[in-house]
Amino acid sequence: MPVKNAMTADFLRSAYGGESMAHMRYLLWGEIAEKEGFKNIARLFEAISYAERVHANNHFRELDGGISDATVAAGAVFGVGKTVDNLQGAINGELHKVEQMYPVYLNTARFQNETGAEKSFHYALEAEKIHAKLFKDAQNAAKQGKDIELKAVYICPVCGYTVLNEAPDKCPICGTSKQMFKAF
Repeated sequence: MPVKNAMTADFLRSAYGGESMAHMRYLLWGEIAEKEGFKNIARLFEAISYAERVHANNHFRELDGGISDATVAAGAVFGVGKTVDNLQGAINGELHKVEQMYPVYLNTARFQNETGAEKSFHYALEAEKIHAKLFKDAQNAAKQGKDIELKAVYICPVCGYTVLNEAPDKCPICGTSKQMFKAF
């Protein structure tokens, strides 16, 4: 069912734009990390890029409308630098989504009784909290010239939940089974 309220639809479009840009930005920053010898930080960027794509897809599906033109304003970090700097850009972006963007979008969807948008925003908010911490841990290592240690990064394909080394039996955010998680 299409979103009924214009404000929630605008927020879905904005979130879609922001998550789409984060998806691409993290792929680029992962390539830089790889070139700088941070193989695992590169994998972290690639994995979280996939999680951002999951969020963008969820927001897009909630719009469930026909093709139309829409101006999408989405705040984003632009540019590339060294891995330490790119990680700071990632941290800033994730914290913006956690502290400012998604709480407002989620509360608006809840107020407007847009249950699908509410779920989509909730999934993204919970995953972004994890992303901010993982990027901060990676930055702390990179500042010392070290890569992070990890076996794998697992992403829930339904909500974007992200965990290192081993997937849980069920996603703590959406309940998806371990077998569905994508490993990086």
